[in-house]
Amino acid sequence: MRKIVFFLLLLVQPACSSGAAEVQTGDIQLPPGFAINVFAEVPNARSMTLSDSGVVYVGNRGSDKVWAVVDRDGDGRADERYEIASGLESPNGVAWHEGDLYVAEISRILRFDDIDAHLENPPKPVVVTDDYPDDGHHGWKFIAFGPDGKLYVPIGAPCNICDEEGYAVITRINPDGSGKEIFARGIRNTVGFDWDPATGDLWFTDNGRDWLGDNKPDDELNHATEAGQHFGYPYCHAGTILDPEYGAGHDCEDYVAPAALLGPHVAALGMRFYDGEMFPEKYRGGMFIAEHGSWNRSEKIGYRVVFAEKKESGVTVETFASGWLQGQSNWGRPVDVLVMPDGALLVSDDSADVIYRVSYGK
Repeated sequence: MRKIVFFLLLLVQPACSSGAAEVQTGDIQLPPGFAINVFAEVPNARSMTLSDSGVVYVGNRGSDKVWAVVDRDGDGRADERYEIASGLESPNGVAWHEGDLYVAEISRILRFDDIDAHLENPPKPVVVTDDYPDDGHHGWKFIAFGPDGKLYVPIGAPCNICDEEGYAVITRINPDGSGKEIFARGIRNTVGFDWDPATGDLWFTDNGRDWLGDNKPDDELNHATEAGQHFGYPYCHAGTILDPEYGAGHDCEDYVAPAALLGPHVAALGMRFYDGEMFPEKYRGGMFIAEHGSWNRSEKIGYRVVFAEKKESGVTVETFASGWLQGQSNWGRPVDVLVMPDGALLVSDDSADVIYRVSYGK
């Protein structure tokens, strides 16, 4: 009996504790009328997905675990945290589909069946596919199901800059792992994408290459209007910059230009269309993007959440939430965003080990 009790105490933990009070949410600046609080404490909180019953599943890159957090009483703060799995290889990506949780490791996709009903006693995962490269460089994955019912899985470039067959692409597979195909090419490393609820088109972030200087190239927000498009890497960056090593003989006009430029080395990661009703009308149908922040720039930038709005003249981008970077010192790093059923926006932070909840008007 003592062993069983000890196991459950490890598995089911409070989702917020006194440590949450140490997170400097008072430094985060938001537009008027918005508020932010700590939703849950989750070590190395990265990509997020939401189940039909409201459970938030969280992957991570720096450790080996997948977590679930639950707000039982609906007060905007999670009450319980469950360890769903451990011993995995950078299980960054998580996706919900028809009652099951899909988890992306470096080289394979796992599935946890009927997981909402087994949070305290998670089942052993089913291996959906192990047909992905085992390269650690850009090997961690964001995954999501598209409106076509297929699971979209990126394969990042195994380098800063190189031209390797089968890499720098977004693939898609059937839920059972079959039917693998390349949907889009020329994508160095996307760690966030979503589909426009109005058109069904895929939009995604892409991290630009390093070591061309502080101010180039920009990270990109891209818009795929159909399968088979090429977005430039490694030949062209940010729509106009030919690569000094691989650009010879290529023309940037031959590739799909970015829908918007997000800034050089900001490490744009998670993005979601806002389809909630809590936020003002301006935000509905636009995109929230988490910028993890630069690591190789002489002056740090990023470390914020931006809002991208589609207009007839193009896509405009503005800062929505900032303050994780104070001068040249950062205390947090936004990773992913997730719209909740009540319209609030969750933001994960793998540096502060928390998930925030941004609300409006209450």
